[in-house]
Amino acid sequence: MRHFRLLVAGNALSAFGSYLNMVSLNVFIYQLTGSALSVGVFLAVRLLATVVAGFVSGALVSRYDGKRLLMGSDLVQAVALSGTFLVPGGARLVAVYAFAVVTGACSTLSQITLRSSIPEMVGAELRAAANGLVVTGRSLAMVAGFSSAGVLTAAFGYSAALLVDAATFAVSALVLSLLPLRTRADATTEGTTGKGVTEAPVPTTPALLRALPVIAAMIAVRAVDGLGSSSHNVALPIHSAALDAAHPAAFISQFWATWAMGNIVAQQVCGRFTRKTGRAPGERAFALGACVMSAAFILVFSGLPTLPAVCAALLAGMADGFTEIAYVTRLQEAPDQWRGRVFGLSAVAENTGFGLGMLVSATLLESYSPLEVVGAFHGLAIALCVALLAWLVPAGRRASRPPGAIADTRAADRTVHGSRVEGTSS
Repeated sequence: MRHFRLLVAGNALSAFGSYLNMVSLNVFIYQLTGSALSVGVFLAVRLLATVVAGFVSGALVSRYDGKRLLMGSDLVQAVALSGTFLVPGGARLVAVYAFAVVTGACSTLSQITLRSSIPEMVGAELRAAANGLVVTGRSLAMVAGFSSAGVLTAAFGYSAALLVDAATFAVSALVLSLLPLRTRADATTEGTTGKGVTEAPVPTTPALLRALPVIAAMIAVRAVDGLGSSSHNVALPIHSAALDAAHPAAFISQFWATWAMGNIVAQQVCGRFTRKTGRAPGERAFALGACVMSAAFILVFSGLPTLPAVCAALLAGMADGFTEIAYVTRLQEAPDQWRGRVFGLSAVAENTGFGLGMLVSATLLESYSPLEVVGAFHGLAIALCVALLAWLVPAGRRASRPPGAIADTRAADRTVHGSRVEGTSS
């Protein structure tokens, strides 16, 4: 998977830019306006754009060439970032809010496109390992982006930091342009339009949910997971300050660094498992992993000493990474012409859950402790996962696969081999 690893490196670089500008732009807006409300509006606009883009992106991925969508997303963000500082000072705040819309929409489109295209890039057999590489790359990018944003901004200023952001997107687009990617199994030969439009019908959302009931249930679980994720993100600074008021950022840094290490471990374990058995983790593994993840996050806030709490964060990172890989790999079994719509619906559910959770958990933390809020949100996720397992296990249910679904076998992998990244080797 040599070419795919280069794609992952480019994707991680653009993710680094995304996390970097999340911090830099937030501080920039606050200094520009002196208003915390303005920062909140920026975050709300960005989140709303990710939700709305989920409805549109699925249809775009089902119709257009994935490589062009990925490159376009990176280039649009690079141009938008660069242009933000060419706007006169009075209109700069408006330009920053416009960029919030652009980056929110483009990040969602990029994520849906990549997730949908992986089976055709590497083959059915290797998709779990490929998903693991993507998870690891983005986890490292998150830690690097958040940790370096303050240093880079303090040393060189906001303009330099955001121009670095723009450069990461431009480099990612350049890497994509050089890779011989095939992103669709049924892509038509590009004609005069150059759009690579597929003639396969794309189902409506209700029809899709009826055809893939277990996947629909997994998406529902993922939405509730978004609630839990938002609760520990909002509660973490409060909990860290309570542990050490003199150094409130210390535990946050330890938590995210350890969490990222857990993600890397999960990628290694999943990669070895799939290579050894030829099987990818399914919906039962997803539900079990989500239970462990939520329980570990609750433990982090339970008042444990630092070392056990960090160990709980490691376990949370491992379970989080494993759950992400199992979830994405399972959804990738949908037929190629359906896959974009599936991941678009998933993005809407995840981002809506996360955004709603941010609002509700922030409100609840005014009256309740971090443990109570995180326990309630992640406890709800555990309950839903247990219900999913109770439905799956007795009847041995598995989502019905419509014609064209990916078979998770070596034979299926050989069948789609011609649709992979050209020239790849494992």
